[in-house]
Amino acid sequence: MRSPDSPVLSITGLIKDVGPLASLDGKMLRVVSGVSLAAERGQVTALLGANGAGKTTTIECAQGLQRRSGGTVSLLGQDPDTAGASLRSRVGVMLQDGGLPPSARPIPLLRHIAGMYQDPWPVDELIERLGINTFSRTNVRRLSGGQKQRLALAAALVGNPEVLFLDEPSAGLDPQSRQLVFQLITELRDAGMGIVLTTHLMDDAQRLADYVYIIDAGRNVAEGTVAQLLQRHLSPGSAQEHIRTLLFEARPGLDFTGVLPAAVDVRETRSGSYEATGALTPEDLAALTAWWAAHGVMPGSMSLEARSLEDVFLDISGREIR
Repeated sequence: MRSPDSPVLSITGLIKDVGPLASLDGKMLRVVSGVSLAAERGQVTALLGANGAGKTTTIECAQGLQRRSGGTVSLLGQDPDTAGASLRSRVGVMLQDGGLPPSARPIPLLRHIAGMYQDPWPVDELIERLGINTFSRTNVRRLSGGQKQRLALAAALVGNPEVLFLDEPSAGLDPQSRQLVFQLITELRDAGMGIVLTTHLMDDAQRLADYVYIIDAGRNVAEGTVAQLLQRHLSPGSAQEHIRTLLFEARPGLDFTGVLPAAVDVRETRSGSYEATGALTPEDLAALTAWWAAHGVMPGSMSLEARSLEDVFLDISGREIR
């Protein structure tokens, strides 16, 4: 459910044309074609899209890093194309490439950035929370990808922003750092910060997002909570078709021909277990267990894997490589 309060970000009918150098025929190229969305306080709003879908351009227009060609954008109640430094001081931005000076060292850099704000986040607290002291003597150019990500997040937060833009925040993070960053994002959301997240990692979006927009070919194609998207974009047929994969162990060499619908693929894995993949219904499970009983098969284990946000995304955006 969307918040009744004014959104921290509101975009209506966003259009962005680039070129003519970006177009082979010398004409302007439209990369965003009418995107509309809203991000609320105290929520993580995720923008999902394949490479070239227009999500990064949308976010850069929302931040004022690119000027839009049409539509309206309101960021904390102001137009980012015309607002001054007072708006930028209320917004934190973590870019995918970091945007950090390569010769700088992490702690002096954070203290320098903090000095630009009236009420910065305590630098020592950020250093401790994000483990920056473990690589504080290393220049930015020599940091690992995950270390740069943690430093970029600290730089985005040091101004104590009201709204935070995160572009691929977990890229390059090891599992421990990923858990740390996720916990911090959750705390910031619970404290009332509006967070706008773009990511290629569907697991991240499914875990973090309160509301999701899927963008394809520069347009909105779906939106909702994760639960709403999973329910709304089921496979054709029964509304119960929500199980993607059934895994079970049984004796090798079994032939399941005709037991399950043709749309469900059953194969024996190298580990000796079986994997049934497709839109499985309760009736399919009943047919399978009846077949087991008729043939004296007792599975050693069985697990069900539900459809995920990644399945919804691929159903909507297509499964071909772009």
